Amino acid sequence: MPIVNIMVTREGTKPGADSVTAEEKARLIRGVSELLLDVLNKPFDSTFVTIQEIELDSWGRSGLTVPEYRKRQAGK
Repeated sequence: MPIVNIMVTREGTKPGADSVTAEEKARLIRGVSELLLDVLNKPFDSTFVTIQEIELDSWGRSGLTVPEYRKRQAGK
């Protein structure tokens, strides 16, 4: 029974959006399930997928929150 956890930052993929849309989440779930079926022969009914959206200031890289990291990258 595969369990897949997808973690993304809480921000939209289009201008004006502040989170991943229900359609995008459905596509992720479908795509991951299809990948597990194709690669490992795991049937859809045994695959579980969760999606967690993390606030930007709760996600870090290189010792910085995502907003601060992006600011520094933009200044380079």
